[in-house]
Amino acid sequence: MTKQETTERHQWKLWLEDRDPDAGDALVQLYTPLVNYHVQRISAGLPKNVSRDEIKSLGYQGLFDALTKFDPTRDLKFDTYASFRIRGTIIDGLRKEDWLSRSSREKSKKLDEEISKLEQSYLRSVTPEEVADHLGVTADEVYQTVHEQYFANVLSIDEKMNDDDEQNDQTFVLRDDHIKTPEQLAVKEELISDLMIKIKELNENEQLVLSLFYQEDMTLTEIGEILSLSTSRISQIHSKALFKLRSLLAAEITDGGIL
Repeated sequence: MTKQETTERHQWKLWLEDRDPDAGDALVQLYTPLVNYHVQRISAGLPKNVSRDEIKSLGYQGLFDALTKFDPTRDLKFDTYASFRIRGTIIDGLRKEDWLSRSSREKSKKLDEEISKLEQSYLRSVTPEEVADHLGVTADEVYQTVHEQYFANVLSIDEKMNDDDEQNDQTFVLRDDHIKTPEQLAVKEELISDLMIKIKELNENEQLVLSLFYQEDMTLTEIGEILSLSTSRISQIHSKALFKLRSLLAAEITDGGIL
């Protein structure tokens, strides 16, 4: 056992047995990178007006909650338990604050309406540049609006805020009062199939960014380091890919699908 592991184990002993404040501070410092990780991932989809410091504050609340409630006798690593608490506290805070402003929601609704009009007029899918030109805005603004709308919808799907064994066991889920019919299951399978086909139509960088972000659970900064691109550029690629998948992703979210 290394010196660092020995020190960490001693700090855990002091914290669990005596709630030693110095040991608690040391453990907070030790797991701060975990907070930063979840802050960066969640912040990637938020509007620029949402303070990252506020998100980080929520993350630290989640970390402290995890340190307070962690039961070492359970077969669960603290990193896993803390990740659950940190992410849950951040998302719970975002939901309570309604981070997507009324103007942003109205802009998102208007964007959907205008995209539908353009698609009906052109009888095909439209590009972000065409939408931007039609609305008199930049393509980046279109990407950002779609990104925010998508993330807002994802927040409402199966996000468990608490795992207490006693009371306050809350989950935020899209309720399904009926068992899915064979027809609904068939539609879902078709949507998934269509989504896979659409993803294959994305360019190489877009596919890679989506894969690393959603499958490999990497942050935008980590992806940028791999691709030798800035975090802002990776965010743009991510938003552009979501725009291209917008209609299918919206259908999956509405139907309580895989996302």
